[in-house]
Amino acid sequence: MFDIPLSALEVAMVQTGARAADTLRDTAAFAQGLERLGYHRIWYAEHHHSPAIGAFPPVVLTAHAAASTSAIRLGSGGVLAPNHAPLTLAEQFGTLAALHPDRIDLGIGRGPGTFDEATARALRRGSGPATDAEYEDDVASTLSFLVDEVALGPLPEPWLLASSPAGAALAAKLGLPVAVAHHIRPDNTQAVLARYRAAFTPSRWCERPRVLLCVEAVCAETAEEAAWRVGPMDVVKAGLLKGLSEIPFPTPAEAAAHPFTEEERRALAAFRAQQAVGTPETVIHRLTQLTGDTGADELMLTTPVYDLGDRIRSYELIKKYSGVTDAS
Repeated sequence: MFDIPLSALEVAMVQTGARAADTLRDTAAFAQGLERLGYHRIWYAEHHHSPAIGAFPPVVLTAHAAASTSAIRLGSGGVLAPNHAPLTLAEQFGTLAALHPDRIDLGIGRGPGTFDEATARALRRGSGPATDAEYEDDVASTLSFLVDEVALGPLPEPWLLASSPAGAALAAKLGLPVAVAHHIRPDNTQAVLARYRAAFTPSRWCERPRVLLCVEAVCAETAEEAAWRVGPMDVVKAGLLKGLSEIPFPTPAEAAAHPFTEEERRALAAFRAQQAVGTPETVIHRLTQLTGDTGADELMLTTPVYDLGDRIRSYELIKKYSGVTDAS
């Protein structure tokens, strides 16, 4: 058992046979469902030009969910700084924080949000990838604009996303809480945490190191059912292993019939072993282990399964068996 807040990352997968509009509609139902279950926060990820993930701006999803709920925290996880002008980010999230006091988070990340180079350049108005110095300046400028230019009332809670020691070092330098992308690069987690905690400098945003750990978690009543629900995301990941980013999000039945190679099966099994997939007992044991190994202050779960009902049920089972009784 563990007694730290549980939160969720919404990736907004677009199922085969469905429209992006259907996925968009489901985001409000998902937020309402997790609020009823007592989850602490939901973040929305920025993605572009993917048949499997909706290209829905995190600021828009945050506003939509905030209007559909009353208590759960909401925000970006993350909005990708190099794709946006710092003043624009400050104005958008500052306005949301004024409209929904003490409920809005501004999670900032670096990546382009796409594997397509033309799309990445279009997002950045023809510019190439941001340098380390440019990214640091973007983050620092966004925070400065929040305080000095926007300041409409309660500020959004800023976080920095990190999947590498370099990202952790910037979070430590700026005195920001860090969200560790264990669900993307689990092999980097301990190095990220070590760099962050060793170099952390207190700031107006955070007095001590504060860690949110994002984990892929799929829970079902049986191990077989959990494996069935994980299947569609396994197909997408197998495509990424081959350098293919144009992979749709298949149905579980289509995923069960997918011809994985032995190499893909080994890679997927190794990744899954570092996440939390299976029965409630298996998932809670794994999350408890990860919490102990990392000293995380909060767990954020991402559950990329095909059906909205199955997704909410996974969160329900984890909440029920976790021992966490509220969203504090």
